[in-house]
Amino acid sequence: MAEKIENQTFDEERALYHLENAEVIGCTFAGPADGESALKEARNVTVSGCSFSLRYPLWHTHVFRLRDTTMDTLTRASLWYSTQGSIEDCRIDGIKCLRECEDITMKNCTVNSPEFGWRSRRLTFTDCEMESEYFLFEARDVTIDHLKMKGKYSFQYIENMHIDHSVLDTKDAFWHSKNVTVENSTVKGEYLGWYSEGLTLINCHIIGTQPLCYCTGLTLVNCTMEGTDLSFEYSDVSADIRGEILSVKNPKSGRITADKIGEIILEDSIVENHCEILENAD
Repeated sequence: MAEKIENQTFDEERALYHLENAEVIGCTFAGPADGESALKEARNVTVSGCSFSLRYPLWHTHVFRLRDTTMDTLTRASLWYSTQGSIEDCRIDGIKCLRECEDITMKNCTVNSPEFGWRSRRLTFTDCEMESEYFLFEARDVTIDHLKMKGKYSFQYIENMHIDHSVLDTKDAFWHSKNVTVENSTVKGEYLGWYSEGLTLINCHIIGTQPLCYCTGLTLVNCTMEGTDLSFEYSDVSADIRGEILSVKNPKSGRITADKIGEIILEDSIVENHCEILENAD
């Protein structure tokens, strides 16, 4: 039977270090001792209904569940080097949450954490709200469904990700990304997807200036675009657009079709342009 630790307050250093096979219920991690690393090296633990206000609580923690729990802005770098975890119905506000973690699922969480998820692998997000700068930098193998996301510099250098039914309000997103597919989503922000490889957008609404430049293997299927001037510069692209593109500038290769293209700019190119650019027939 799992040990139960209930309704206690902990503020000392490594308060529950290497806790194993236990449930931590309704506890508070805060106080004048200002101790760090409360659950470091824990194994097979469930943490529910707790509140955290101390740094580095779950480092090197393996096989864990975090439920109905809050981590305030003082809970910096809350989960690092941890594996096989589920995080549900939680509010997380500390900077640099989740770094170099593996096999983590998050569901129905609200997160405000700059530099969230760096260099982590096999992550799944469902019904979450995220505010972050440099969200998921250099992450791998990510699945996202129904995410509402706000921030800058998201998904840079990420590899192997699928996003569905999401709203992404994020400048400079997907830079240098590889093998990313976004479906049924709104993607808003300047300078979308530069230097990406294998970026695919399906049934998406794309908003913002100078999107999708210097891309390789770029695919857009049944997408709409808004405020998208100077699009596709030096990109290898296959784009099927419903509605208008404000302007297309010096695409490198491929084929672009749209109902209307406000301006096609083919000048001062540093590469040969072999892209077919067409307006759909009425």
